[in-house]
Amino acid sequence: MKRLSLSFVSLGAPLLLMLALVAVQQRQGRDRIQALPAALVGTGLMISSAVGRRRHRARILSALRSSRHSSP
Repeated sequence: MKRLSLSFVSLGAPLLLMLALVAVQQRQGRDRIQALPAALVGTGLMISSAVGRRRHRARILSALRSSRHSSP
């Protein structure tokens, strides 16, 4: 159950970005600006997630390398 809910949460940012793109196409003129916050938040969440994943993987790799060098 927990894994399923995490799957839905992980789809939130891309869906928010898609919603913003659809809103931009549907609106005309100055009303398109209203879709900008959703696009910025979705993009920011995706970038933040990617950076966090990269840092986490780097820490795991560093721990593996240090454990390999410390063991005889």
